[in-house]
Amino acid sequence: MVRVKEKMKIKLTWKIWLWLIVLLFSFLALVNFQNLFQEGVEIKSVEPNSTAFNEGLRQEQIITAIDGQKVENLEDYSRIIQEKFTGEKIKLTITTTKSEIILYSNESPQITVSELSKTNIKTGLDLSGGARALIQAENHTLTKEEANLLVDTISNRFNTYGISDMTIRTIQDLQGNYFVSIEIAGATPEDMENLISQQGKFEAKIGDEIAFVGGDKDITSVSRSGTDSGIYSCEQSQSGYVCTFRFVVYLSQSAAERHAEITSKLDVNSTASGNYLSKQLDLYLDDVLVDTLLISESLKGTVTTQIQISGSGSGETQTDAYNEALSEMNNLQTVLITGSLPFKLQIVKLDTISPTLGQSFIKYIFLAGFAALLAVAIIIFIRYHGLKSSLAPLIICTSEIIITLGVAAFIKWDLDLPSIAGILAAIGTGVDDQIVVLDEAKNKESSLSMKEKIKRAFIIILGAYFTSVASLLPMWWAGAGLLKGFVMTTLIGITIGVLITRPAFADIIKITEEN
Repeated sequence: MVRVKEKMKIKLTWKIWLWLIVLLFSFLALVNFQNLFQEGVEIKSVEPNSTAFNEGLRQEQIITAIDGQKVENLEDYSRIIQEKFTGEKIKLTITTTKSEIILYSNESPQITVSELSKTNIKTGLDLSGGARALIQAENHTLTKEEANLLVDTISNRFNTYGISDMTIRTIQDLQGNYFVSIEIAGATPEDMENLISQQGKFEAKIGDEIAFVGGDKDITSVSRSGTDSGIYSCEQSQSGYVCTFRFVVYLSQSAAERHAEITSKLDVNSTASGNYLSKQLDLYLDDVLVDTLLISESLKGTVTTQIQISGSGSGETQTDAYNEALSEMNNLQTVLITGSLPFKLQIVKLDTISPTLGQSFIKYIFLAGFAALLAVAIIIFIRYHGLKSSLAPLIICTSEIIITLGVAAFIKWDLDLPSIAGILAAIGTGVDDQIVVLDEAKNKESSLSMKEKIKRAFIIILGAYFTSVASLLPMWWAGAGLLKGFVMTTLIGITIGVLITRPAFADIIKITEEN
């Protein structure tokens, strides 16, 4: 009885325990438990100012039924909508997990829906389908600050258009040139060109009169830090918390005079929160209303180049309300600073990807990967004449895939085709390392102890690891950053291997060899 307990202790070394625990947490990170047993379709975007938007449909809501008919998947939704709308105005009852929305319309809801994801893996454009554009400023070399400003401006504009399923980021090539990469799921190249080609305009209106426009024509600066900008109060409300922000905008002299002339004609209304002018300051981006602000009585007919703008954000908790207010403030500041796009843009590269093609790629790549692992297991079985020795690399490599995907899901990294290639490259490196361990462990001619053999194998493995890291880092900027997915997943995979799976594999081999 004592011998059995000792044997169990030997098998479950701390390295094997660490591997099993990380594997379990990776699996938990992969599964979307919220949607695991949920049926329906998820709303990805809602057309602003549409009937659906005005009645309360929002992004990330889950539709479970339409007019009492159960919606389990995308096919159900498409079939029901096609049957309902024949050109006549009808009443449509949409049931979501949180509420029931009633629409009266002669056309289908202006929303985009998708299947519910059962995992937390975020797929990139290569797998989800859509359009990708690599852009730069026309006749101008972008600096890092200008590229970041361009990302803020474009993101704000696309949010205004109701586009949510997008990825916009700055990238840098090996020559140090900055570009902006835009990926929009479900978009066509024509959609992308139309969105990018519109330079955009910002207007602040009081009634029908323009008080000032965005950019440096009317706005000299916007406070984004210090005492002139920030969240200054958070209070509890009936539905949660409300946090209020404020910041200062500095107008040009001509804009200040125009603002004074318009406000001098307005009446003053008294409210519970103070005295304000009878008309509000409406902020428009590309003729779309993005915000409405109250004008203080003190600004009536006053020529002032300094205007304080305030707003609020709400949430169920104080932290949620604070973050919402901070986001609203940052978005509004970006609109006021930039107004229109600061540069005329030039599309360097424009691609479109079919989601069906992406799904075929991922299917055949993983089939090829599994076939390769199986072939390796067979070769190892023939080489070392042991079932345990051939199954161990197969189990370890499978666990490395799960752990790598779990880490990617945890850090919300978008998996694209280069990322999948990186996973396969990491698996190939892992197989090489495991063969090194096997060769050293099964070397009968060596007089070294098993511990010394494993130690010598790890010297080789660590050398190969640092060589791989050194060769991968320059690729982070290669191809204008389009290979980042490959670099990231390869680095995650080989690092997991060196720190977690290789030590566990070595202990497994040590146990099988000693027993």
